[in-house]
Amino acid sequence: MLLWFAGGSFLAVWLVFRDPAIDHRLVVAGAVLPDLVDLPSGGPWIAHTLLASVVLLLGIMLATRGRRLLRRQLLALPIGTFLHLVLDGAWADTETFWWPAFGLDLGEGRLPSLERGALNVVLELAGLAILVWAWRRFRLGEPDRRRHLLRSGRLGRDLVG
Repeated sequence: MLLWFAGGSFLAVWLVFRDPAIDHRLVVAGAVLPDLVDLPSGGPWIAHTLLASVVLLLGIMLATRGRRLLRRQLLALPIGTFLHLVLDGAWADTETFWWPAFGLDLGEGRLPSLERGALNVVLELAGLAILVWAWRRFRLGEPDRRRHLLRSGRLGRDLVG
């Protein structure tokens, strides 16, 4: 699953923040990161825990002390990982989500995005619809706007709001 996390995280961040300075590339990267990290194990592992996103957030906060602009940009990554947990319904697996609060076992099973079966098709289509909407809404068919998004991760200031 890629489009669901990319589109869903993009839309959520735009609806909540409406910030022309946020790096949407890092939000989307953060939103797909947990599945990329945990996919080799075949099941939810460390990246599907709340702790992983919190540690990533704290690491960025500590590593960017005194570098406000870098911090602002990098915070988009843990925002994306938190959104992955929401969009994936990761909280439904208490053992994994709250690890290690309820023991050191990360639980068993498959990744939530692999367990959903045919529902994944519906979610991917929803993600695609969101991305098509964003393409039109933010006029990404225009080469200059698209280049700006790809280079900076930012949407045009004139279209945000």
